[in-house]
Amino acid sequence: MPPDFSMKKNAWIFAFIFVAIIIIFSIAYLQLSQKPSEKEGKIIDDRISPMENQALFVQILRIRNRGLMERMLTYGNSWKKTPSFYYVIKVDDEIGSSKGYVGETGIYTTWDTMGYESTMTFDVDEEREYSDVKISIIEIQQTGLLGQRSEEVIKENVSLKYDYRTGRWAGDDFLKDKDGMGHYLGKNYEIWFNIYQADYDHDNIPYWIEKNVLGTDPSIDDSKLDPDNDGIPTDWEWRYGYDPFTYNAHENLDPDIDGIENIEEYKMRKYFSNPFQPDIYIETDGMEKKGILDIPHIFYKESQQMIIERFAQHGINLYIDDGWKDGPINGGGELLPYQKNLDDVMGKQLLAFYTHNFADERKGIFRYVVVGSREDGGGFITPVNYNNFDAIYVSNDFNSVITRLAFTPREMRVMLAKAILHELGHSIGLMPVTFPGIDIMSRKVIDRYPSMSDEDYNGYLNNYYSVMNYKYIYNKPFFFSDETHTYLFDYSDGSNGLPYDQNDWEHVYLPTFQIDVPSYEEPSDENFEDFEIVNDYPGVIAKGWKFDENLTHEHSKEFEEFALLKNADVDIQIFLKKDANENEYNLRIYAKPKVEPVFAVYSLIAEGNIDGEGKIEFYSEHELIESVKESIT
Repeated sequence: MPPDFSMKKNAWIFAFIFVAIIIIFSIAYLQLSQKPSEKEGKIIDDRISPMENQALFVQILRIRNRGLMERMLTYGNSWKKTPSFYYVIKVDDEIGSSKGYVGETGIYTTWDTMGYESTMTFDVDEEREYSDVKISIIEIQQTGLLGQRSEEVIKENVSLKYDYRTGRWAGDDFLKDKDGMGHYLGKNYEIWFNIYQADYDHDNIPYWIEKNVLGTDPSIDDSKLDPDNDGIPTDWEWRYGYDPFTYNAHENLDPDIDGIENIEEYKMRKYFSNPFQPDIYIETDGMEKKGILDIPHIFYKESQQMIIERFAQHGINLYIDDGWKDGPINGGGELLPYQKNLDDVMGKQLLAFYTHNFADERKGIFRYVVVGSREDGGGFITPVNYNNFDAIYVSNDFNSVITRLAFTPREMRVMLAKAILHELGHSIGLMPVTFPGIDIMSRKVIDRYPSMSDEDYNGYLNNYYSVMNYKYIYNKPFFFSDETHTYLFDYSDGSNGLPYDQNDWEHVYLPTFQIDVPSYEEPSDENFEDFEIVNDYPGVIAKGWKFDENLTHEHSKEFEEFALLKNADVDIQIFLKKDANENEYNLRIYAKPKVEPVFAVYSLIAEGNIDGEGKIEFYSEHELIESVKESIT
């Protein structure tokens, strides 16, 4: 072989080796700079904050002291003294305090900070993976014989670990926990908060999630995109664990079975709504006084806090708009023109207020409570449209003071809270036609069950310890008072046993306010025995979907966990759709709470897919995240 040919060959070999070395080093450098991994042909980008200086934002949205209800149910004036407190936030080694930066005094002096949100920002090291976050509520208490001194006491601590890859946190609060993500129900204080990190496109979906899990563009705001056209954008669906690229029936989905479907939960996101935590929303209006000597016809703040706390103790979040700063036109807090007497049967005069002073976009989400005047000092709930019990009228005037024997400011507030809690009970399913003790009154006042024996009548009257029993709404003068009158501010726990007592909380059905109950109250009805109950409920009606009895029998127990119901078990039904499109689910799970004799209907609680071999799958962002993390390691 000629020498010149051999030299050319060696030159080509050396060139090939040189290029190979360059490529190898380039790959190694890329691995060191981005820590990529490979799974099913997808390159993982494990960077956390390549487009933004890394920082953490902690928002304190609301703080509520839980002690007012107990004080209101105790003789004395301790309820007039509001607590003094502030909060401290610690992120890793950095600490921020609200002390000195709240109003005129520098601290909160209120029972509830609703409407006064605040935030703190913490700079963190670039590419930091986790941060420890602690939120503390510090209460300033007076000490000494005459309260000359004060001390600061930690009343609540919330400890969390924030993950910058996922934007999730764990610890004392997490997604689908017992009191809702971003909501901590402590022993002394209730806290609503939000945590998020610096994000280039401001959609609160971290870069790592967009690149490796969703496949979205981290430079485009996903709060303005809805790729599956189901009415809810990508950011909200990601936050609560729904697939942003598969159509969900959010107009029907109601996993917590509170009557507020996901599309409505999305609309109420500014006001603490959570699709996995039962919510009750109330819009309330007052009424103008008859004269300068008249009592203000308003829903007292103390009465509101009592009701909020009672439901909080049972895992239900209750929110009352009595004049929210940015509420809609005809929102809460209006003073309606004075009207002497409204009635729940004859004429339905409440329709005028319901039509013109209750925001249309809230109907089906909110209950409507009007505090006004009435000759008998009482109140009522009435179905203004069709047979939906979502409109409540309660009097707060001299007649109610006399009727309820509430002669002090504290007693007036307690009795108003009792009256409204009673009417709310009807809106959650506690109706007279379901249990004879409900709305029962002494026969000396009114006979509501003429054919009932005196023994049974007195049995219900004296053993049903519930605010749904009229005997326990009204007060007694302090020298005749007893625990079952003055201190009973609750639905019954059933401790006296059947037949004359029931556990009301086990029969609560929150969607009652938006469905037609199976009985009508007619002007000719003189007592509860005249009510005719007709239940023609046809069951689930879903066009294109078919009930699958075999799947239901096989999986009903397994899928009960999808119904996030705290007070009762559920019946499960599974439906299939044969001609489902690729971007929609072909399996639906419906649930109906077992709250009989309270009337309930089936709610859509979850969606999934079933393949030709009968394998059922549900979207799980947790599994997607863990799969990506495993591929990295």
